[in-house]
Amino acid sequence: MTTPLAGISLALTSQWARLSRWLAPLGDDVARVEALPSSLPDWSVGDLIAHLGRGMSVMADVEPLTDGTPPMTMAEYLGNYQARAHAIAAETRELAEQMSGSTLPRVTTMAAAALAHLAVLGPDDDVVVGARRGPVTVRDLAATRLIELVVHTDDLVRSLDGVLDARGPNDPIDPTAARIVADELCDIVATRGGGTLIARKPLAWIRLATGRTPYNVDDLALAVETPYTAGGVPDLGRMLPLL
Repeated sequence: MTTPLAGISLALTSQWARLSRWLAPLGDDVARVEALPSSLPDWSVGDLIAHLGRGMSVMADVEPLTDGTPPMTMAEYLGNYQARAHAIAAETRELAEQMSGSTLPRVTTMAAAALAHLAVLGPDDDVVVGARRGPVTVRDLAATRLIELVVHTDDLVRSLDGVLDARGPNDPIDPTAARIVADELCDIVATRGGGTLIARKPLAWIRLATGRTPYNVDDLALAVETPYTAGGVPDLGRMLPLL
């Protein structure tokens, strides 16, 4: 089921707050861990944190477009990422270098501005805004920000294993946010002709869908199911990762 803008906005706010609380115990040690390698090849922890701010700041820069402007679908919007992967990485590293030593405070400021502007843009899901990749509804733009926030929070969990406790109540991933993201990724599969899926294990599906876990059809069958009793889960080997 598609989550409306109000629900996505609430999940974004909750997910950001939960991540911030998780990182807070680092205190002055944030600068030390910034140089650590992350779970993403060739990205440092500092790069990841800076990228979170860069991703959130997209919402602070957009304004409504003229009525009648046709929006891209979310699948189309996210589909632009692959072609710009190298540029995104380069821009992220440049931003991380500029922020070095004060990355977390600056990213926190960027996120606060983004969430405040999102509140101004709402509550109409269908308002079309001009984003970096093209015109998109404010609802879909917010959904892409939630996808990035949840995915990269999980990247940070794996990157800071042994540095910060992410077990039980210390888990920085908000369950509602993860469920929404899993559903959005299922919708993208359907949009791209991969069939209807339901996420049984949201985080496991998110990791498969975004290439964090190597593709395996048996793992896929544990992470998602179809609403139909016959046929089982389709082989999505040629479709994944989605972004």
